[in-house]
Amino acid sequence: MNPEDLLKLVTTEMPFGKHKGTRIADLPGNYLGWFAREGFPKSEVGRLLALMYEIDHNGLGDLLKPLRGRRR
Repeated sequence: MNPEDLLKLVTTEMPFGKHKGTRIADLPGNYLGWFAREGFPKSEVGRLLALMYEIDHNGLGDLLKPLRGRRR
């Protein structure tokens, strides 16, 4: 994992779907879980969704707190 990816989680918005416009770090866990079951997109967004799923699933959301104030 690239540390820059953590910053991307708090700055990148979901480009499609039910939660379009929501920052990836703010997506609900059940939505991330749906992607984990159905398959993540083959794109950078998919890679970030998979990372956010792992962070959420393992209860590591506090890792993103210091970055939330540094949004671009």
